[in-house]
Amino acid sequence: MAQADRRPGTSLTGTLADIGRCQLLSLAALAVSGAGSLVIGALLLLPVGIGFLLLPPAAAALRRISDRYRHWAARWTATVISPPQPLPLRQAPPENTTGRHRHARALLADDGFWRDLRWAWAEPWTGALLATVPLALVEYGLFGAAVQPFIWQSLGDENWYAFILVDSTPTMLAALLLGLGFTAAGLTLAPTTLQLHARWSQRLLTAPHSTELTRRIEHLTGSRADILDVQAAELRRIERDLHDGAQARLVALGMTLDEATRLLDHDPPAARALLHEVRATSQRALQDLRELVHGVLPPVLADRGLGDAIRSLALDSHLDVHIDTTLPGRLPAPVESAGYFAVAELLANAAKHSGAPEAHIRLSHTDGALHITVTDNGHGGADLDGNGLQGVRRRLDPFDGTLVLHSPRGGPTTATLEIPCASPSPKTSSSSGTD
Repeated sequence: MAQADRRPGTSLTGTLADIGRCQLLSLAALAVSGAGSLVIGALLLLPVGIGFLLLPPAAAALRRISDRYRHWAARWTATVISPPQPLPLRQAPPENTTGRHRHARALLADDGFWRDLRWAWAEPWTGALLATVPLALVEYGLFGAAVQPFIWQSLGDENWYAFILVDSTPTMLAALLLGLGFTAAGLTLAPTTLQLHARWSQRLLTAPHSTELTRRIEHLTGSRADILDVQAAELRRIERDLHDGAQARLVALGMTLDEATRLLDHDPPAARALLHEVRATSQRALQDLRELVHGVLPPVLADRGLGDAIRSLALDSHLDVHIDTTLPGRLPAPVESAGYFAVAELLANAAKHSGAPEAHIRLSHTDGALHITVTDNGHGGADLDGNGLQGVRRRLDPFDGTLVLHSPRGGPTTATLEIPCASPSPKTSSSSGTD
């Protein structure tokens, strides 16, 4: 999944950044129009042969631009635009005429290519114009608020600002207020404009349903293989832990009991000492078994639910952890287990790599999904491709869950998990409340 910087318009700085992004979209429309024109030109030149040479690089240039728009939509508005399948690759050397023709025909049969071209035709007349609305309001508003008060007397008798004839101090003040209103309206509309632009781009650029189904099948196939590998590794771990831990202690316990039995008649003090040793060994074996079971399914998770299990993690963490849970009941056991171990990994990462003194965890169940947000105030720079976060993603994959990471340099780091699941069961649970 793609990484989001922030929700648009959450602060004055963010709103000003949105104005800059609208400006970027309006200018980028020139590149979109240019790339689209190159593709159209290559298509028109196919009958004379040169189009077969021009079409592949033109299509590749257009795909790079459309991918940039997909990236912007995800980064600026958290709108995920599913990319199409990669463009067909050339299978023969460039000087091979048959290979060029085959490559061009493969491009012409590619649905993603035509979607890119349709978007390139529509974007300059729709998305780009939409992006210019807040820009025009801000620029025209600044002209009225920051320029008119100083030059209105030198502009002559026909100086109109919008519907105001600026020919006196009172009308100049009215133009100033109107300019401030235009500027405020443009700043207010910028975040909404970016959201609308992202949704419009999503409608035009999202991969077709058949591509999504193919990817879903491939994803499920890979997830199933990963689950089998994880299960096999977990069974090997349990076998190894039993063999090296509890089993070894139980064997030693039996041998010590045999020795104590032999000493019981002629050396009771030595037998008594060995029995004390047996008791200590049995306690250590019991502790080994408890730790083994805890690694498979923590008792507090099975008995009390996800909220209390997360609280137990917080108590064991080196961080100062604040928890806000609004779970109305118990979730399916596999979902609770996935959420528990995912949060455990995120807290471990925060303590080990980010240098964070505290963390905030929020759990909720809305719209048929478990939502978990883990935020720490460390130095940021977390890598979604790191081993720890890859493990979290593998835990979420079987449930079609998602992990979105926002970790700029300097922090803070926010990991947002979403796991689709049924509504919580109204069983007794202490999973509501704030710590």
